[in-house]
Amino acid sequence: MSGKLKEVRERISSVKSTQQITKAMKMVSAAKLRNAQNAITQMRPYAQKLDKVIKNILSNIDPDEGSSFGISREIQKAAVVVITSNRGLAGAFNANISKEAYKLYEKYADLAKEGNLTFYFIGKKGFDSLKKRIPGAVINKDHIELFNDLTFENIAEVADSLMAQFQSLDLDRVDVCYGEFKNAAMQNPIAAQYLPVAKVSGTAEEGKKSNADYIFEPGKKELLESLVPSILQTTFQKFCLDTQASEHGARMTAMDKATENAGELIKELKITYNKARQESITKEILEIVGGAAALEN
Repeated sequence: MSGKLKEVRERISSVKSTQQITKAMKMVSAAKLRNAQNAITQMRPYAQKLDKVIKNILSNIDPDEGSSFGISREIQKAAVVVITSNRGLAGAFNANISKEAYKLYEKYADLAKEGNLTFYFIGKKGFDSLKKRIPGAVINKDHIELFNDLTFENIAEVADSLMAQFQSLDLDRVDVCYGEFKNAAMQNPIAAQYLPVAKVSGTAEEGKKSNADYIFEPGKKELLESLVPSILQTTFQKFCLDTQASEHGARMTAMDKATENAGELIKELKITYNKARQESITKEILEIVGGAAALEN
């Protein structure tokens, strides 16, 4: 019986230590989340407005006059950018993004067989999850450590590389899988078309699409050549900052739940310990009473 009591005491001590760790991790994630949430909430309206502007412009001008980034062509070479975190303990956050990326792999399965599908990984968890599940796809890990330093310069370097490959016809389509931050408890895995820039659908299907009358200064070509890449860099930065905030939110929620579960487990173990202790005491009393009765006889 003493062995059982010792085992339960050790389990209680172990769970308490784990609870302290999860509680500390929750507090760290909460602190990081505030900064990451401020960054994405301040940037998102700006990025969304720019995205709307570029889609409207490219949807209302002739392809020959517009930017090459808005030209759709037959998909012979494609790329999927997977943005995840470097660390786990964030619930199903990284796994959900990897699932979206794998759906794209299935969509482009024919390209993968020909070696014309490339997976770019930003963050280690996506790479760890998919590296053995995407046979035939070319794996690019050049920017896997980018998530450690999400400065605009580093992000723009990746965006520029993708844009250069699209312009040189080395890529015909680029999709990005990332985590869209809603709040600390909700993060949506998203697979977004990055290149070519998606056109505004609107009423085009009904044949009622109207052309907007834009005035370009200094000139249409000069403006688009500088404006479109800048907007695409900002869009890619939004993908990364969204994922960063989502990671901290998911980890904070997961650690909060783990802390609660540890508390419930400690309560159950204490009940088990008290029952075993009471059983041990009762047994000892019975042994004493039995011994006394034997002496009297």
